[in-house]
Amino acid sequence: MTETEMKQKIAGGLFWKLLENGGSQGVQFVIAIILARLLTPAEYGVVGILMIFIVIANVFVQSGFSTALIQKRQADEVDFSSVCYFELVVALALYGILYFAAPGIAVWYEIAELETIVRVLAVVLFPGAVISVQTSYVSRRMEFRGLFLSTLIASLIAGAISIGMAYQGYGVWAMVGQQVIYYLTLMLVLFVTVSWRPVMKCSLARIREMFAFGWKLLCASLLDTVFNNLYGLFIGKIYNEELLGSYNRGEQFPKLIATNLGGAIQAVLLPVFAASQDNVEQVRQMVRRAIRLSSFVTLPMLLGLFAVADNLVLTLLGEKWLICVPFLRIMCISYCFWPIHITNLQAINAMGRSDIFLKLELVKKTLSLVALAVGMCFSVYGMVLLKAIQDFLCTFINGAPNRKLLRYSIWHQWMDVMPSALLSSMMCAGVMAVGFLLRQFSPWFRLLVQIGCGVGIYGILAWMLRMESFFFLTGMLRERMKR
Repeated sequence: MTETEMKQKIAGGLFWKLLENGGSQGVQFVIAIILARLLTPAEYGVVGILMIFIVIANVFVQSGFSTALIQKRQADEVDFSSVCYFELVVALALYGILYFAAPGIAVWYEIAELETIVRVLAVVLFPGAVISVQTSYVSRRMEFRGLFLSTLIASLIAGAISIGMAYQGYGVWAMVGQQVIYYLTLMLVLFVTVSWRPVMKCSLARIREMFAFGWKLLCASLLDTVFNNLYGLFIGKIYNEELLGSYNRGEQFPKLIATNLGGAIQAVLLPVFAASQDNVEQVRQMVRRAIRLSSFVTLPMLLGLFAVADNLVLTLLGEKWLICVPFLRIMCISYCFWPIHITNLQAINAMGRSDIFLKLELVKKTLSLVALAVGMCFSVYGMVLLKAIQDFLCTFINGAPNRKLLRYSIWHQWMDVMPSALLSSMMCAGVMAVGFLLRQFSPWFRLLVQIGCGVGIYGILAWMLRMESFFFLTGMLRERMKR
């Protein structure tokens, strides 16, 4: 593949992946705002507790095979079908575990209705198993247009039904319904929009072959998921479901930015990294581009969100949700390190070094345990603040192996991130100053003016400094508008 062909492939895939993430997540964002006005932080906290168990179970369902399917040099219909059937069997086993564990979960959190909710919500494991294979197929062949349409349709259908349920007074069941309907609809629509279909073939030899690579990713992903959700588990148990709901809502906004804008870039580049894994220099150049581009896109949005947090929450969610503002700001800082984290890990996976991936997770989770143990000695806000500090330290851990693998040290990575970080910090300070000067005006007016100033400041500075990522993105948009 020539450099020109590679850029065209990346640009095309990135366009549809950004549309997919921006479209579906944009719809879900609007729906979440409507539901937040209809429901209370405590009701959000109840579902937040359960989603922790579902997310952890989903890690087992995927079993590391999603990345293994993308990374494998030659993957055919037997590979995809074998993984699909295997993951459905795992989903059945995990559903059984959650079904019988439901009474114990309800007793532990002292919320009786959790028993029934767990058993209903765990149904998402079955379509989730199929969706993981479908999205692996999409990523490998870069058919992101079909994924965009599917996620958008599923988000609209699930959102409309959940809002209707909330208006009818179903409370937490509105959010349960949203999750179940979204997963089922997405699976069905993907069968229409994506060219993959399972065939009646299953090879245990193929599963064992991919599991040799995937089991390390499974362990690493399980460690990462469990430790990332430990904070939610402890907040829900030690404090109350209202604080957990506020923490989840505060995390939602920055997470939406980091995982859907930065994540879109990474999802497109992983198969390209894997296709070039024999050319270390080429992978190194692409990793540098990924870090620069991810930072350029995510950092201004996260630091801009930090600046407008109080006005945003007051305007969109209402006064009852102001309790989540400190969580929101802390998590904005925490997710600023996402571009370095994910790009390094994707590069390591693409190079076929899942053994290093697992070792990194073991080191980072040891650090997480220490941070959590120390954080529990302070308030809930101190606990979350230590998590942000830990995320910063983990950038050095994730970046260390690529000094040898790609000759791309963490110092050079931070140098590539720094221009976007400095511009974003300047923009953040300007936006906060505007908010202070307009403090006598309504939250709506302050928010709109702050957003406009933030976009203008960052865009003008990026243009004046001739930043590569700025011209890459604007060039990509111009090409798409011509078609």
